[in-house]
Amino acid sequence: MMRLPSFEFLAPDSLGEAVKAKARYGSDAMYVSGGTDLYPKMKRRQFTPKVLISLNRLNGLRQLANGDGLTMGAGLTLAEVARHPEIRRRYPALAHAAGLVSSPPLRNVGTIGGNLCVDTRCTYYDQTYQWRKALGFCLKKDGDTCWVALSSSRCLAVSSSDCAPVAMALDAHARLVGPEGERTVPVSALYANDGKEYLLKSPDEILVAIHLPNRDHWRTAYWKMRRRGSIDFPILGVAVALCMDADGRCTGARIVLGAVASQPVAADEAAAMMIGEKITPELIREAAQETFRLAKHLDNTDMALSYRKKMSRAYVAGALFEAAGLSISLVSASG
Repeated sequence: MMRLPSFEFLAPDSLGEAVKAKARYGSDAMYVSGGTDLYPKMKRRQFTPKVLISLNRLNGLRQLANGDGLTMGAGLTLAEVARHPEIRRRYPALAHAAGLVSSPPLRNVGTIGGNLCVDTRCTYYDQTYQWRKALGFCLKKDGDTCWVALSSSRCLAVSSSDCAPVAMALDAHARLVGPEGERTVPVSALYANDGKEYLLKSPDEILVAIHLPNRDHWRTAYWKMRRRGSIDFPILGVAVALCMDADGRCTGARIVLGAVASQPVAADEAAAMMIGEKITPELIREAAQETFRLAKHLDNTDMALSYRKKMSRAYVAGALFEAAGLSISLVSASG
């Protein structure tokens, strides 16, 4: 049985107290909310904080406010996001993605903010301490070799968030609070294509809220590939958002791939192909083919690399068919 190491647990009552506590303990401390990813990794000694600063008493992180769009507190649980009627009506792909994360018990604890910031994953990293030690550790933790590609100078662990691709497709923004004050950035600006240093926000900053702009005239979809129908992290995620006029002509498009790199990947060229055009099955297949080259799968997650690569085209096509309200043909989409 793997056990948690000893640590000090703090439960501040305000954002200011939480930020001050992090500044006091520095790199020895980490923030925790749901902890569904953090605690197992502490057991495996992938994270080794001496102090945990809980965000669970910060009621402001659990609010949801209407306005010019919708602002969600980062402390809302994934279950709350998945079943909230306003989110389901206005941002159905986000509700769907949140409802696909892990299992019901973990969705009742894990948060939307935690899923946006969830650690990258890799076959050589997500193992017990003894397993990693026997290998000689890896570039992401305690070692100096990326076992996915021995010549790589950077970690190639894969982005594993379901909600991040959807948030990017919706052009969501993140509000961060830290020792230097408050700032708001596009969700896309949170990520770097580096499996080790995958977040561009400071470890001292707290993700407080996610703002979703008005997308009432957009249609969205999220498709997730994994071996099992629940529990598993994505080995491919496809988020799409389409805006169409009364004649079925596309006036706006976003396509974002998850779990194909160390960060979610926006397929901007494929999306641009659709703007100004009437959405047809042929156009969807052309756009799906354009995304095929972006899906640079590596041999560090589940299933065969070649199969995941091929299915990226099929899943993009399927998500676009769904968002456009057209009949789905995966056989022809997969080529």
